Amino acid sequence: MNTFSSPRVPLHLDDRISLASGIGMPPLGLGVFKVEDGQELVDAVKSAIRLGYRSIDTASVYGNEAGVGRGIREALAENGLRREYLFVTSKVWNSDLGYEETLAAYEKSLELLGLDYLDLYLIHWPVDGKYAEAWRALEELYRAGRVKAIGVSNFHVHHLETLMNRAEIVPMVNQIEFHPMLSQPELRDFARKHGIVLEAWSPLMQGGLFEEPLLLELAASYRRTVAQIVLRWDLQHRVITIPKSIREARIAENANVFDFELTEEDMRRIDALNVNRRVGPDPDSFDF
Repeated sequence: MNTFSSPRVPLHLDDRISLASGIGMPPLGLGVFKVEDGQELVDAVKSAIRLGYRSIDTASVYGNEAGVGRGIREALAENGLRREYLFVTSKVWNSDLGYEETLAAYEKSLELLGLDYLDLYLIHWPVDGKYAEAWRALEELYRAGRVKAIGVSNFHVHHLETLMNRAEIVPMVNQIEFHPMLSQPELRDFARKHGIVLEAWSPLMQGGLFEEPLLLELAASYRRTVAQIVLRWDLQHRVITIPKSIREARIAENANVFDFELTEEDMRRIDALNVNRRVGPDPDSFDF
């Protein structure tokens, strides 16, 4: 396992990108958004870990932390791995934002997951008037050694600026919607300047990229799938990526992106697909 700062493109599934806390975060992980709790989820988590994944991303609002935790425990036992080899992320939901509420939500997530700590805990959405107090709770958890790293999700530049004006610790990660149709260059520049690592949710645009002509052309040229082209594009932008899948073959395929490289010209061609199109809510206008 190699740990390195973000300027280098990761070379292996078990590489680690160094966060500001010093902990290393895997460059590619398994996302479980909209995966129902149950045996199918448990099997997907176990498959991912058996195939070499070391990062699992969930959230309290997904309602599947218990299944994720069961999959982790069974995979660790079956593969002879120790807990510290894995990087587990969860997120505090909007209704639990606030100092005491966030502390309680963290304990509830640990209980459901059956873990003693999380590697990364995130504020899920920047709810106006609430996320500053929630961040104070995350800072407390981090200082107490209860979580290895803390960050946010779905924060625009102005949300980050507002938070950082009051925070004592700069967010270490910002998990955002990121894909070729929404490449967020301003946010990437801001994150790079402040040492914030970006992480892509919905990197495949919930399947909306699979018929894009340029990506099909590149997939044929590189003898890869469209998904592999997009995930490799993520990595070459130094953006951590967490594609969702419950099928073992697709989980394996998504991880097979470390033995080829997109040219600078092809990176620019994919960049040019950006039209600021979202499949999820805009953080400035969401209402939930």
